Amino acid sequence: MTTQTLADAQARMKKAVEHTLHEFSTIHTGKASPAMVESVMVEAYGSMMPLKGCAAITTPDPRMIQIQPWDKGLTRAIEKALQMANIGVNPVVDGQVIRLPFPELSKERRQEFVKTAHRLAEEGRVAVRHVRRDAMEATKKLKKDGKISEDDEKRLEKDVQTATDKAIKDIDTHLAHKEKDLMTV
Repeated sequence: MTTQTLADAQARMKKAVEHTLHEFSTIHTGKASPAMVESVMVEAYGSMMPLKGCAAITTPDPRMIQIQPWDKGLTRAIEKALQMANIGVNPVVDGQVIRLPFPELSKERRQEFVKTAHRLAEEGRVAVRHVRRDAMEATKKLKKDGKISEDDEKRLEKDVQTATDKAIKDIDTHLAHKEKDLMTV
């Protein structure tokens, strides 16, 4: 029973860390990345779908994202969705291809992105702490119901805390790396 609780907590913490890392990938570091626009929702065929589901997204050079719709009729809808997404770049339509040219980042803009990264990291840490709290409550309930001994309860609480510390350390490590990327000109 204790291994089940610990494994569940570790899996949920891992998901929280992965989500935070995915959020980090959407922050513009001066280099264009398809992840920045993949989840932009486009109105296509009467419903909303992610951009990566209706177009090929490439980066021909570090400062450009190129989007090639699979259906020519979606070009205007994709352009409109990119403008509405407010990613800080205006799309340029060139026939059937949409290009997003990224300008050089100013120091103020880089600092804004660093603040955003810190906010996302803190949200990730909070999610990990919520998982820890849930696991600790489950452990106390197991002890109260007589399913585990007091020694097992203490050992499980220690293991959950170790997993929490590792997850938060992962987030902090990636935050430091992202901050370094953002501040490098």
